[in-house]
Amino acid sequence: MNLEGVVGELTFKFSRSGGAGGQHVNKVSSKVLLQWDVNLSTAVSVEEKAIILTLLTSRINKEGILQLECDIDRSQLRNREIVIDRFKRILEAALVPAKPRKKTKVPYSSILKRLDRKKQQSQLKASRKRDFED
Repeated sequence: MNLEGVVGELTFKFSRSGGAGGQHVNKVSSKVLLQWDVNLSTAVSVEEKAIILTLLTSRINKEGILQLECDIDRSQLRNREIVIDRFKRILEAALVPAKPRKKTKVPYSSILKRLDRKKQQSQLKASRKRDFED
């Protein structure tokens, strides 16, 4: 995957954000909305697109656009840096291959404990039983 190529495909929208800043917050568009069209991307292979579309479905809308937003800082540039960094981390985490599970044998001690529990439960139920002799 060409991460720098992906960053070049990003589009940004800016809007006013609430929070700290006083009257200045009403005049400046510091909130950043990052958008990336997964299907139209040329920097990512078809296999990687499939992985991204399955693992990041909660962040991708019906049109196939991945969206992230940031309004942490009062600076538009800082919010843009934060959202790009977050985007890179999310993308890298999604494309890390899952480690294969190694099958292990059940320990002999666990088998003995299970059989012992079964025997105790059996004895408990047997002790509750009444003998009805006529």
